[in-house]
Amino acid sequence: MEDATNYQSLNRQSWNLRTAAHWKGDFYDVQGFIEEKEVLKSIELDLLGDLAAKKILHLQCHFGQDSIALARHGALVTGIDLSDDAIAKANELNHACEQAVQFICCDIYELPNHLNETFDIVFTSYGTIGWLPDLDKWANVIQHFLKPGGQFVFADFHPSVWMFDDDFKDLSYNYFNDGPIIETQTGTYGDKSADFSTTYVMWNHGVAEIFNALTNAKLRIEVMQEFDYSPYDCFRHTEEFEPGKFRIKHLENRIPMVLALRASK
Repeated sequence: MEDATNYQSLNRQSWNLRTAAHWKGDFYDVQGFIEEKEVLKSIELDLLGDLAAKKILHLQCHFGQDSIALARHGALVTGIDLSDDAIAKANELNHACEQAVQFICCDIYELPNHLNETFDIVFTSYGTIGWLPDLDKWANVIQHFLKPGGQFVFADFHPSVWMFDDDFKDLSYNYFNDGPIIETQTGTYGDKSADFSTTYVMWNHGVAEIFNALTNAKLRIEVMQEFDYSPYDCFRHTEEFEPGKFRIKHLENRIPMVLALRASK
């Protein structure tokens, strides 16, 4: 039985496997992205505002699609991720898209040892904080890299989503962070039929935990929003009720599916 002491190694291995599947699958549509398909969603674009010449640090960037998309909007972008395979693909994609994004492979908590800059915006989105055990350390990293007056923009799946089992039938997990969740999964959200199994470690974080971590790091919450849909079709039993908006069919609009916020230093 695995334990959480080596969570970084387990999660790096897990994301290396996912990266190979995501790179060649339809979910991320790499070729469409190279041909300048927009991947940023209105949720985060509305919070980000005008990106021209803004310096952006993108945390947990996977293989860099959103980082490169931010650069296409005129930003100067640095992306970081734990997975070495993801960062290798990010550099490959960056070259194919003829952008100048800087990518760094490291654990988010160790980033101050790898980067000595400050940024106008720190950005993170969709499926990020669940991989982190300590949100106070996370918020302090964000605060460290923001310029005075800089902004943190966050969009992620709502904590209530992670209470359910994969079929959204039963409440199988605690809303609150009561320790590591260690699981083994076959396939990945980007390719549910992918022929591999991976063990990973995650943590659930409620809204108050997120809010308090940021405010304890002296960041001021300016906007907080909840949305009753996901902009990604990455869950089971979904229906697309409007273009690009997905809900769990049997739950309709009864649960929040995304939490978004903007905070300032």
